[in-house]
Amino acid sequence: MCRSHPAAPVPTQGHLLQNHWGCATAASPPWAVRAAAAPCARGAGPGRAGPAGWGRREPDTPPRRRSASPARRSAGGRAPLSMAAAAGRARRGARLSAAALLALPALALLALPALPPGRGGAGGGGEAQPGSSPPLLLPPGLREELRQRRRDLRRLEAAGGGEAAATEGGLGCGDLSRATAVSVLGWGFTKVVARAALAGGGTVALKSVHGAGREVRRCVQRYGAPAGCRRLAAYKLLKEVTLLQRLQHPGIVKLHGQCYDNSGDDELRVTAMLELGSPLEMIQLLQTPWEERFKICLSLVKLLFYLAHSPLGSIVLLDFQPRQFVMVDGNLKVTDMDDASTEELSCKEDNDCTLDFPTRSFPLKCSVVGKCEGINEKKNLFNAYRYFFTYLLPHSAPPALRPLLSDILNATGDLRYGINETLRAFEKVLHLYKSGLYLQKRPPLLKDYIALKGFRTVEGEDYKCWPSYSHLGCLLSIHSAEEAAAICNSQLQCQSFIVTQHRTWTGRPLASFQSSWTDLIPDADAVVYIKRSASSRERL
Repeated sequence: MCRSHPAAPVPTQGHLLQNHWGCATAASPPWAVRAAAAPCARGAGPGRAGPAGWGRREPDTPPRRRSASPARRSAGGRAPLSMAAAAGRARRGARLSAAALLALPALALLALPALPPGRGGAGGGGEAQPGSSPPLLLPPGLREELRQRRRDLRRLEAAGGGEAAATEGGLGCGDLSRATAVSVLGWGFTKVVARAALAGGGTVALKSVHGAGREVRRCVQRYGAPAGCRRLAAYKLLKEVTLLQRLQHPGIVKLHGQCYDNSGDDELRVTAMLELGSPLEMIQLLQTPWEERFKICLSLVKLLFYLAHSPLGSIVLLDFQPRQFVMVDGNLKVTDMDDASTEELSCKEDNDCTLDFPTRSFPLKCSVVGKCEGINEKKNLFNAYRYFFTYLLPHSAPPALRPLLSDILNATGDLRYGINETLRAFEKVLHLYKSGLYLQKRPPLLKDYIALKGFRTVEGEDYKCWPSYSHLGCLLSIHSAEEAAAICNSQLQCQSFIVTQHRTWTGRPLASFQSSWTDLIPDADAVVYIKRSASSRERL
């Protein structure tokens, strides 16, 4: 069985993907990271030895020198790859881009003496105790910040039932070691995210600490302790993993697994393996049909309702921005939870409970238990209003629904609604839309159309309308053929329409509106509706 130990770093210029894995294996992945599957446990948590993730060494952290004795080489397998060798293997195997090699930051180095009891070497249940290295000497201010984050992590674990709440059967260090085709997707203040292909099929997002990110750099400028600052940032990733293990909702990105390594050198390296999504592009959303934009807003309201009543208490997303969300199979999901908080603001009187935003302030009540009532829920809701509702809800909505949508906008913008009332208002709009009860009563319009059963028009480019489900023509969601007739009457170019077999997420069919009806082909399941006036002109 291969003993897990840190591989010697490769001295290079600039930022380079480093070997942070414990042991080499015969089936090492073709990117410049190695792992040994033997010490890994599937879904292993902190305190279980196993290979760590991938990363690069910070430029302000000098590489540690280790002897390359035969004994050390035999214990750890082959020596780390050189840059040339790593690049060669990447070209032959996985599609690891040059940008990934240059931009992939290092994983957090979380020293074990700073970990809470039950994590790392302490109380590991028979595992090797890496107590030979002395604890880092850190400035008092940094030590206090580390203690606070440890307390937050312990409190989350206790509220969620501890390690027993972790998902069984998830991905672990062995799966990570065999991942290929790693490419960087992006990075923020604290973390870097990469895409990777799993050996068994499928893709995941890999999330780790951004060793050269703004949070670490600011901490280093303040305290002058790079290792301690990386450890501080790593607690945010551990907190996010803990939250994702305990919060299960369709609006929260799934945690597929995690890999922790505390092997041999008093360091813990963390990689989270998450559901892969695409970034939320607000400009693209504004060009989509209203029904799809309403779905985004409804999904967000359902998520905020869950967060307000979660098993951990009321949760606020402190960094509430569209960039914290992704789209997965057409569904909105929050992907960044490290800045979420279950703490509600403490108070002694109502004056302590003012909820401030750049353009608005809201006075709240101080409860008898000394907490600002509903402050987390209301902060989430107002952020949803100003970042999502104002842009996505009103534009191109069905005219009969606009007064209801305007009420929602006004009530959430003034915080007259809580999340319960907001969800009820959204569900009312959805019911009216799906049932067709929003349609205004009018004389029948289908009598002005000829129905040709067993035919459909040839698919091809035609006149455009907005917002259409197709960029080639005018494809809209309808409740019935009667509503389609009303739409066709309102468009000068429309001469015919066909109700397709395609359905939207609400179950409504899509209708294709066209400027002619002459190109017909047989289709037993289709019906073409042609304006009588157009048919008369064609016969003439």
